[in-house]
Amino acid sequence: MANQENCMRVTRQSAKRRAAEAMAENPQHPPPPNKRRVVLGEISSNVLGNPSLRSCSDPRARGRSRNPAKPIGSSSIPASEKTPEEDVVGVGKVVSDDIDAGSDDPQMCGPYVAGIYEYLRNMEQEEKRRPQGDYMQRMQKDVSANMRGILVDWLVELAEEFKVVSDTLYLTISHIDRYLSLKPINRQKLQLLGVSAMLIASKYEEIDPKPVEKFCDMTENTYTKQEVVDMEADVLKTLSYEMGNPTVKSFLRRFTRVAQGNSKNPNLQFEFLGYYLAELSLLDYGCVRFLPSMVAASVVFLAKITTHPKKHPWNSSLQSYTGYKPSDLKECVLRIQDLQLDRRGGSLVAIRNKYKQHKYKCVSTLTSLSEIPASYFDDVRER
Repeated sequence: MANQENCMRVTRQSAKRRAAEAMAENPQHPPPPNKRRVVLGEISSNVLGNPSLRSCSDPRARGRSRNPAKPIGSSSIPASEKTPEEDVVGVGKVVSDDIDAGSDDPQMCGPYVAGIYEYLRNMEQEEKRRPQGDYMQRMQKDVSANMRGILVDWLVELAEEFKVVSDTLYLTISHIDRYLSLKPINRQKLQLLGVSAMLIASKYEEIDPKPVEKFCDMTENTYTKQEVVDMEADVLKTLSYEMGNPTVKSFLRRFTRVAQGNSKNPNLQFEFLGYYLAELSLLDYGCVRFLPSMVAASVVFLAKITTHPKKHPWNSSLQSYTGYKPSDLKECVLRIQDLQLDRRGGSLVAIRNKYKQHKYKCVSTLTSLSEIPASYFDDVRER
């Protein structure tokens, strides 16, 4: 047995020697490089897009060209780390009337996006997910609409300080309005409700949510950690742990894409203007009674008037994708326009200052028509 093992060792050594001699005689064929095993944490999001890194047994690698086209505008940057330019909606190349056909945004889920938005439209109408439009009069005795506006203005500054994604801000305001629709609160606890609602929304939307202590610091330690946690628990119980619901931002991304039609490049100014008007709507208690999809459609309507005041802002494509006619949007559009023109909420400046920055194309300095022509609210003809 020992002799057999020695023989195997000698045989292996001889084979290695012969291979080395063969390599020396044929230097044009260098030895294959050693492959380093890649750990899971080192695999980037575009590994699957590189055919050289796929196994030959991978069915996705079969029948494809050796140099597949790279997806346009794809990004592996977390939403919380994106710059404003990276967070806008990529338009891509649309070759037909179907706006989803050429989408390069994986979040748009082209093959089944219609079903997703039908689901969201049904969900936004569920009573348990909607705040009551008259909760200030019906439920709250010590809190006013003006106090709510001041709270929202402060939360916008807090969101900027924490660099949270905009979805977190919208979800925060939704949680606040739904809570105030169901339970009366003392004005001294209104800010506590605000930070607790943002804490919940951050856990729902953010990759790396801030700890409770950070929220306490932003209130200058007006509230203790235990008070924030207790209010968080109260909000969760009051809302029956139904924390996910459609917001204006849920619909704005798609409606903005429809508004830009077959444009090959996204209009950043138009998209930032939409974000600005949508955030302004958060300040106004009067906008609570409108469905998020209606606010999003109204924002697009007003943004088009602001950028092209002499052109009718609506068309058959927008009417089809949003489900709203111009006449349906009139009340909501006029209310948001009052905010844009400082007729409402003029003392609340956090959003206006935010969108005066060059990274947002200074869209808060743009003005709309002082009066929208009545003909713009006439129904459009199907083409």
